[in-house]
Amino acid sequence: MSKNESLTPLKMLLFCFHATNTIILSYLPIYLKYKGLDGTEIGWVLAVGPFAAIFSQPFWGYMSDKYKTVKWTLVICIIGLLISSVLFFQMNQLIAIILMGAVFYFFTTPIGALGDSLAQRRADDLNVNFGGIRMWGSIGFATSSLIVGKVLSTVGVRYMILPYLFFGACALMVALRLTDVKVETEPVQLKDVMKIIRNKPFFIFLFIIMLISVSHRANDSFIGLYIEQLGGDETMIGLAWFVGVVSEAAVFAFAGLWFQKFHTLIFIMIAGILYTIRWFIYAAINDPIYIVSLQVLHGVTFGVFYLAAFQYITRLIPKLLQSTGHLVFYAVFFGVSGIFGSLIGGALIDSYGGNTLYFIMGCFALAGTIFLTLYHVLPFGKEHAAREVE
Repeated sequence: MSKNESLTPLKMLLFCFHATNTIILSYLPIYLKYKGLDGTEIGWVLAVGPFAAIFSQPFWGYMSDKYKTVKWTLVICIIGLLISSVLFFQMNQLIAIILMGAVFYFFTTPIGALGDSLAQRRADDLNVNFGGIRMWGSIGFATSSLIVGKVLSTVGVRYMILPYLFFGACALMVALRLTDVKVETEPVQLKDVMKIIRNKPFFIFLFIIMLISVSHRANDSFIGLYIEQLGGDETMIGLAWFVGVVSEAAVFAFAGLWFQKFHTLIFIMIAGILYTIRWFIYAAINDPIYIVSLQVLHGVTFGVFYLAAFQYITRLIPKLLQSTGHLVFYAVFFGVSGIFGSLIGGALIDSYGGNTLYFIMGCFALAGTIFLTLYHVLPFGKEHAAREVE
Protein backbone atom coordinates (compact mmCIF):
# COMPACT_ATOMS: atom_id res chain seq x y z
CA MET A 1 0.00 0.00 0.00
CA SER A 2 1.37 3.44 -0.96
CA LYS A 3 1.72 6.34 1.47
CA ASN A 4 -1.24 8.16 -0.09
CA GLU A 5 -3.51 5.09 0.04
CA SER A 6 -2.75 4.43 3.71
CA LEU A 7 -3.46 8.10 4.53
CA THR A 8 -6.73 8.35 2.57
CA PRO A 9 -9.04 7.14 5.40
CA LEU A 10 -7.32 9.55 7.81
CA LYS A 11 -7.73 12.48 5.41
CA MET A 12 -11.40 11.56 4.90
CA LEU A 13 -11.93 11.27 8.67
CA LEU A 14 -10.55 14.78 9.15
CA PHE A 15 -12.73 15.99 6.26
CA CYS A 16 -15.92 14.46 7.70
CA PHE A 17 -15.33 15.37 11.34
CA HIS A 18 -14.53 19.00 10.57
CA ALA A 19 -17.58 19.09 8.30
CA THR A 20 -19.66 18.24 11.40
CA ASN A 21 -17.65 20.70 13.46
CA THR A 22 -18.46 23.63 11.18
CA ILE A 23 -22.18 22.94 11.65
CA ILE A 24 -21.82 23.23 15.44
CA LEU A 25 -19.44 26.20 15.34
CA SER A 26 -21.27 28.17 12.68
CA TYR A 27 -24.92 27.47 13.41
CA LEU A 28 -25.41 26.21 16.98
CA PRO A 29 -25.63 29.80 18.34
CA ILE A 30 -28.25 30.62 15.69
CA TYR A 31 -30.08 27.34 16.47
CA LEU A 32 -30.12 28.12 20.19
CA LYS A 33 -31.45 31.60 19.43
CA TYR A 34 -34.22 29.91 17.40
CA LYS A 35 -34.92 27.78 20.51
CA GLY A 36 -35.53 31.03 22.44
CA LEU A 37 -32.23 31.49 24.33
CA ASP A 38 -30.68 34.95 24.72
CA GLY A 39 -26.98 35.83 24.26
CA THR A 40 -25.98 35.13 27.87
CA GLU A 41 -27.80 31.76 27.89
CA ILE A 42 -26.21 30.86 24.55
CA GLY A 43 -22.85 31.69 26.13
CA TRP A 44 -23.60 29.25 28.98
CA VAL A 45 -24.47 26.44 26.55
CA LEU A 46 -21.38 27.09 24.42
CA ALA A 47 -19.22 27.08 27.55
CA VAL A 48 -20.38 23.52 28.35
CA GLY A 49 -18.36 22.16 25.43
CA PRO A 50 -15.02 23.60 26.55
CA PHE A 51 -15.81 22.64 30.18
CA ALA A 52 -16.44 19.02 29.13
CA ALA A 53 -13.25 19.14 27.03
CA ILE A 54 -11.11 19.88 30.09
CA PHE A 55 -12.04 16.45 31.45
CA SER A 56 -12.79 14.43 28.33
CA GLN A 57 -9.69 15.28 26.29
CA PRO A 58 -7.05 14.24 28.87
CA PHE A 59 -9.23 11.20 29.72
CA TRP A 60 -9.48 9.96 26.12
CA GLY A 61 -5.83 10.88 25.48
CA TYR A 62 -4.78 8.79 28.48
CA MET A 63 -6.98 5.88 27.34
CA SER A 64 -5.45 6.09 23.87
CA ASP A 65 -1.90 6.00 25.26
CA LYS A 66 -2.73 3.28 27.82
CA TYR A 67 -4.22 0.89 25.27
CA LYS A 68 -1.86 2.04 22.50
CA THR A 69 -4.61 2.75 19.96
CA VAL A 70 -5.84 6.00 18.49
CA LYS A 71 -8.10 4.32 15.92
CA TRP A 72 -10.44 2.53 18.33
CA THR A 73 -10.56 5.48 20.70
CA LEU A 74 -11.75 7.54 17.74
CA VAL A 75 -14.37 4.93 16.79
CA ILE A 76 -15.82 4.90 20.33
CA CYS A 77 -15.96 8.72 20.42
CA ILE A 78 -17.68 8.95 17.02
CA ILE A 79 -20.33 6.40 18.05
CA GLY A 80 -20.89 8.49 21.18
CA LEU A 81 -21.15 11.60 18.98
CA LEU A 82 -23.91 10.07 16.85
CA ILE A 83 -26.02 8.83 19.75
CA SER A 84 -25.65 11.88 22.01
CA SER A 85 -26.22 14.41 19.19
CA VAL A 86 -29.68 12.95 18.49
CA LEU A 87 -30.60 13.39 22.17
CA PHE A 88 -28.96 16.84 22.44
CA PHE A 89 -30.99 18.29 19.58
CA GLN A 90 -34.25 17.04 21.15
CA MET A 91 -33.78 19.19 24.27
CA ASN A 92 -35.78 22.43 24.62
CA GLN A 93 -35.22 23.72 28.18
CA LEU A 94 -31.97 25.47 29.15
CA ILE A 95 -31.01 23.01 31.92
CA ALA A 96 -31.77 19.99 29.73
CA ILE A 97 -29.77 21.51 26.84
CA ILE A 98 -26.80 22.14 29.15
CA LEU A 99 -26.83 18.67 30.74
CA MET A 100 -27.23 16.78 27.45
CA GLY A 101 -24.71 19.15 25.87
CA ALA A 102 -22.13 18.02 28.44
CA VAL A 103 -22.60 14.38 27.36
CA PHE A 104 -22.53 15.34 23.69
CA TYR A 105 -19.30 17.34 24.06
CA PHE A 106 -17.67 14.61 26.19
CA PHE A 107 -17.55 12.45 23.06
CA THR A 108 -17.12 15.10 20.35
CA THR A 109 -14.37 17.35 21.71
CA PRO A 110 -11.55 14.75 21.74
CA ILE A 111 -12.09 13.68 18.11
CA GLY A 112 -10.29 16.63 16.54
CA ALA A 113 -7.30 16.29 18.87
CA LEU A 114 -7.07 12.51 18.41
CA GLY A 115 -7.31 12.94 14.64
CA ASP A 116 -4.54 15.55 14.67
CA SER A 117 -2.43 13.42 17.01
CA LEU A 118 -2.80 10.45 14.65
CA ALA A 119 -2.00 12.71 11.67
CA GLN A 120 1.15 14.02 13.40
CA ARG A 121 2.36 10.49 14.19
CA ARG A 122 1.57 9.13 10.72
CA ALA A 123 3.33 12.13 9.16
CA ASP A 124 6.42 11.37 11.27
CA ASP A 125 6.27 7.64 10.42
CA LEU A 126 5.96 8.25 6.67
CA ASN A 127 8.16 11.38 6.62
CA VAL A 128 5.43 13.52 5.04
CA ASN A 129 4.16 17.01 5.86
CA PHE A 130 1.64 17.13 8.75
CA GLY A 131 0.00 20.22 7.22
CA GLY A 132 -0.68 18.30 4.01
CA ILE A 133 -2.79 15.82 6.01
CA ARG A 134 -4.38 18.37 8.35
CA MET A 135 -5.56 20.58 5.47
CA TRP A 136 -8.25 17.98 4.69
CA GLY A 137 -9.96 18.96 7.92
CA SER A 138 -10.01 22.55 6.70
CA ILE A 139 -11.35 21.48 3.30
CA GLY A 140 -14.16 19.56 5.03
CA PHE A 141 -14.92 22.57 7.22
CA ALA A 142 -15.01 24.90 4.20
CA THR A 143 -17.14 22.57 2.06
CA SER A 144 -19.66 22.04 4.84
CA SER A 145 -19.88 25.73 5.74
CA LEU A 146 -20.76 26.66 2.16
CA ILE A 147 -23.22 23.83 1.47
CA VAL A 148 -24.89 23.74 4.88
CA GLY A 149 -25.24 27.54 4.95
CA LYS A 150 -27.17 27.42 1.68
CA VAL A 151 -29.32 24.49 2.84
CA LEU A 152 -30.21 26.01 6.21
CA SER A 153 -31.05 29.36 4.60
CA THR A 154 -33.62 27.46 2.52
CA VAL A 155 -35.07 24.91 4.94
CA GLY A 156 -34.42 26.65 8.27
CA VAL A 157 -31.83 26.25 11.03
CA ARG A 158 -34.12 23.85 12.95
CA TYR A 159 -33.06 21.05 10.58
CA MET A 160 -29.30 21.35 11.26
CA ILE A 161 -29.28 17.88 12.88
CA LEU A 162 -29.70 16.21 9.46
CA PRO A 163 -26.46 17.32 7.78
CA TYR A 164 -24.71 16.82 11.14
CA LEU A 165 -25.74 13.15 11.30
CA PHE A 166 -24.85 12.62 7.63
CA PHE A 167 -21.24 13.78 8.06
CA GLY A 168 -21.01 12.01 11.44
CA ALA A 169 -22.04 8.68 9.89
CA CYS A 170 -19.47 9.17 7.10
CA ALA A 171 -16.80 9.85 9.76
CA LEU A 172 -17.60 6.54 11.47
CA MET A 173 -17.36 4.57 8.23
CA VAL A 174 -13.91 5.94 7.34
CA ALA A 175 -12.67 5.65 10.96
CA LEU A 176 -13.14 1.88 10.74
CA ARG A 177 -10.60 1.82 7.86
CA LEU A 178 -7.90 3.86 9.62
CA THR A 179 -4.31 2.65 9.89
CA ASP A 180 -3.48 2.78 13.60
CA VAL A 181 -0.16 3.96 15.03
CA LYS A 182 2.38 1.38 16.14
CA VAL A 183 3.69 2.12 19.62
CA GLU A 184 6.72 0.07 20.71
CA THR A 185 6.84 1.43 24.27
CA GLU A 186 5.20 -0.10 27.34
CA PRO A 187 1.58 0.94 27.98
CA VAL A 188 1.45 4.29 29.77
CA GLN A 189 0.79 4.31 33.52
CA LEU A 190 -0.74 7.08 35.63
CA LYS A 191 2.67 7.79 37.17
CA ASP A 192 4.01 8.54 33.66
CA VAL A 193 1.54 11.44 33.38
CA MET A 194 3.59 13.20 36.10
CA LYS A 195 6.23 13.80 33.42
CA ILE A 196 3.79 16.18 31.73
CA ILE A 197 2.65 17.78 34.99
CA ARG A 198 6.29 18.51 35.94
CA ASN A 199 7.08 19.97 32.52
CA LYS A 200 7.20 23.69 33.41
CA PRO A 201 7.92 25.06 29.89
CA PHE A 202 4.89 23.15 28.61
CA PHE A 203 2.49 24.68 31.13
CA ILE A 204 3.98 28.19 30.96
CA PHE A 205 3.55 28.06 27.19
CA LEU A 206 -0.06 26.81 27.49
CA PHE A 207 -0.93 29.62 29.92
CA ILE A 208 0.47 32.30 27.62
CA ILE A 209 -1.18 31.08 24.41
CA MET A 210 -4.48 30.85 26.28
CA LEU A 211 -4.71 34.66 26.17
CA ILE A 212 -4.72 34.51 22.37
CA SER A 213 -6.84 31.37 22.10
CA VAL A 214 -9.55 32.95 24.34
CA SER A 215 -10.04 35.60 21.65
CA HIS A 216 -10.03 32.93 18.93
CA ARG A 217 -12.68 30.86 20.71
CA ALA A 218 -14.88 33.90 21.40
CA ASN A 219 -14.83 34.57 17.66
CA ASP A 220 -15.73 30.93 16.94
CA SER A 221 -18.75 31.25 19.22
CA PHE A 222 -20.05 34.68 18.26
CA ILE A 223 -18.99 35.60 14.72
CA GLY A 224 -22.33 34.19 13.50
CA LEU A 225 -24.31 36.35 15.93
CA TYR A 226 -22.13 39.37 15.10
CA ILE A 227 -22.76 38.96 11.36
CA GLU A 228 -26.48 38.61 12.11
CA GLN A 229 -26.27 41.69 14.36
CA LEU A 230 -24.76 43.63 11.44
CA GLY A 231 -27.59 42.52 9.12
CA GLY A 232 -26.27 39.27 7.59
CA ASP A 233 -28.04 35.88 7.26
CA GLU A 234 -27.14 32.16 7.38
CA THR A 235 -25.74 32.22 3.83
CA MET A 236 -23.39 35.07 4.74
CA ILE A 237 -22.32 33.24 7.92
CA GLY A 238 -21.54 30.14 5.86
CA LEU A 239 -19.64 32.23 3.31
CA ALA A 240 -17.59 33.87 6.06
CA TRP A 241 -16.54 30.46 7.39
CA PHE A 242 -15.86 29.22 3.85
CA VAL A 243 -13.50 32.12 3.08
CA GLY A 244 -11.73 31.70 6.42
CA VAL A 245 -11.24 27.96 6.21
CA VAL A 246 -10.14 27.95 2.56
CA SER A 247 -7.32 30.31 3.55
CA GLU A 248 -6.58 28.01 6.50
CA ALA A 249 -6.39 24.98 4.18
CA ALA A 250 -3.94 26.86 1.95
CA VAL A 251 -1.73 27.66 4.94
CA PHE A 252 -1.72 23.98 5.99
CA ALA A 253 -1.15 22.77 2.43
CA PHE A 254 1.95 24.91 1.92
CA ALA A 255 3.30 24.53 5.46
CA GLY A 256 6.23 22.51 4.15
CA LEU A 257 7.42 25.54 2.16
CA TRP A 258 7.23 28.21 4.86
CA PHE A 259 7.25 26.40 8.18
CA GLN A 260 10.96 25.64 8.53
CA LYS A 261 12.12 29.20 7.82
CA PHE A 262 12.16 30.35 11.45
CA HIS A 263 11.80 28.94 14.97
CA THR A 264 8.20 27.88 15.64
CA LEU A 265 7.81 30.53 18.37
CA ILE A 266 8.49 33.27 15.80
CA PHE A 267 5.51 32.04 13.74
CA ILE A 268 3.31 31.95 16.86
CA MET A 269 4.25 35.57 17.66
CA ILE A 270 3.56 36.67 14.08
CA ALA A 271 0.13 35.01 14.29
CA GLY A 272 -0.48 36.80 17.62
CA ILE A 273 0.25 40.17 16.03
CA LEU A 274 -2.09 39.39 13.14
CA TYR A 275 -4.82 38.24 15.56
CA THR A 276 -4.53 41.59 17.38
CA ILE A 277 -4.86 43.58 14.14
CA ARG A 278 -7.71 41.37 12.92
CA TRP A 279 -9.87 41.82 16.03
CA PHE A 280 -9.35 45.59 16.19
CA ILE A 281 -10.43 45.86 12.53
CA TYR A 282 -13.51 43.70 13.19
CA ALA A 283 -14.40 45.98 16.12
CA ALA A 284 -14.53 48.99 13.78
CA ILE A 285 -16.70 47.35 11.09
CA ASN A 286 -20.42 48.09 10.60
CA ASP A 287 -21.13 46.10 7.41
CA PRO A 288 -21.09 42.26 7.47
CA ILE A 289 -19.63 42.01 3.96
CA TYR A 290 -16.33 43.33 5.33
CA ILE A 291 -16.28 40.52 7.90
CA VAL A 292 -16.67 38.00 5.07
CA SER A 293 -13.81 39.47 3.02
CA LEU A 294 -11.49 39.87 6.01
CA GLN A 295 -12.04 36.23 6.97
CA VAL A 296 -9.11 35.47 4.66
CA LEU A 297 -7.02 36.48 7.70
CA HIS A 298 -8.32 33.39 9.51
CA GLY A 299 -5.82 31.22 7.64
CA VAL A 300 -2.78 33.30 8.55
CA THR A 301 -3.92 33.66 12.17
CA PHE A 302 -5.41 30.32 13.26
CA GLY A 303 -3.62 28.26 10.58
CA VAL A 304 -0.16 29.54 11.44
CA PHE A 305 -0.85 29.77 15.20
CA TYR A 306 -2.29 26.27 15.57
CA LEU A 307 0.22 24.47 13.35
CA ALA A 308 3.23 26.14 14.99
CA ALA A 309 1.89 25.66 18.55
CA PHE A 310 1.02 21.99 17.88
CA GLN A 311 4.50 21.31 16.51
CA TYR A 312 6.14 23.16 19.39
CA ILE A 313 4.35 21.27 22.15
CA THR A 314 5.04 17.97 20.32
CA ARG A 315 8.73 18.64 21.00
CA LEU A 316 8.00 19.32 24.68
CA ILE A 317 6.14 16.02 25.26
CA PRO A 318 7.80 12.61 25.80
CA LYS A 319 6.96 10.21 22.93
CA LEU A 320 5.28 7.82 25.38
CA LEU A 321 2.69 10.50 26.21
CA GLN A 322 2.01 12.03 22.81
CA SER A 323 -1.79 11.54 22.81
CA THR A 324 -2.11 12.69 26.43
CA GLY A 325 0.01 15.78 25.82
CA HIS A 326 -1.78 16.65 22.59
CA LEU A 327 -5.16 16.39 24.29
CA VAL A 328 -4.01 18.48 27.27
CA PHE A 329 -3.01 21.11 24.70
CA TYR A 330 -6.42 20.76 23.06
CA ALA A 331 -8.13 21.00 26.46
CA VAL A 332 -6.48 24.36 27.03
CA PHE A 333 -6.69 25.67 23.45
CA PHE A 334 -10.32 24.72 22.88
CA GLY A 335 -11.47 23.92 26.44
CA VAL A 336 -10.37 26.44 29.06
CA SER A 337 -10.14 29.17 26.41
CA GLY A 338 -13.57 28.22 25.12
CA ILE A 339 -15.16 28.57 28.56
CA PHE A 340 -13.81 32.08 29.06
CA GLY A 341 -14.47 33.02 25.43
CA SER A 342 -18.08 31.82 25.55
CA LEU A 343 -19.03 33.22 28.96
CA ILE A 344 -17.27 36.59 28.61
CA GLY A 345 -18.24 36.87 24.94
CA GLY A 346 -21.91 36.06 25.59
CA ALA A 347 -22.19 38.68 28.33
CA LEU A 348 -20.35 41.33 26.28
CA ILE A 349 -22.27 40.86 23.02
CA ASP A 350 -25.53 40.89 25.00
CA SER A 351 -24.75 44.04 26.99
CA TYR A 352 -22.45 46.10 24.75
CA GLY A 353 -22.67 44.62 21.24
CA GLY A 354 -20.20 42.89 18.94
CA ASN A 355 -17.96 45.92 18.40
CA THR A 356 -17.02 46.08 22.08
CA LEU A 357 -16.55 42.30 22.21
CA TYR A 358 -14.04 42.38 19.35
CA PHE A 359 -12.16 45.35 20.81
CA ILE A 360 -11.63 43.45 24.08
CA MET A 361 -10.61 40.35 22.10
CA GLY A 362 -7.95 42.51 20.42
CA CYS A 363 -6.64 43.52 23.86
CA PHE A 364 -6.42 39.85 24.93
CA ALA A 365 -4.49 38.94 21.76
CA LEU A 366 -2.12 41.88 22.26
CA ALA A 367 -1.38 40.83 25.87
CA GLY A 368 -0.74 37.22 24.77
CA THR A 369 1.66 38.35 22.03
CA ILE A 370 3.66 40.47 24.48
CA PHE A 371 3.97 37.55 26.93
CA LEU A 372 4.97 35.20 24.09
CA THR A 373 7.76 37.57 23.13
CA LEU A 374 9.00 37.55 26.74
CA TYR A 375 8.77 33.74 26.83
CA HIS A 376 10.90 33.57 23.69
CA VAL A 377 13.67 35.91 24.83
CA LEU A 378 13.88 35.06 28.55
CA PRO A 379 15.72 31.95 29.92
CA PHE A 380 12.57 29.81 30.25
CA GLY A 381 11.97 30.19 26.51
CA LYS A 382 12.99 27.95 23.66
CA GLU A 383 16.56 26.88 24.53
CA HIS A 384 15.78 26.03 28.15
CA ALA A 385 12.54 24.32 27.15
CA ALA A 386 14.34 22.11 24.65
CA ARG A 387 16.95 21.05 27.21
CA GLU A 388 14.22 20.43 29.80
CA VAL A 389 12.73 17.53 27.89
CA GLU A 390 15.77 15.94 26.27
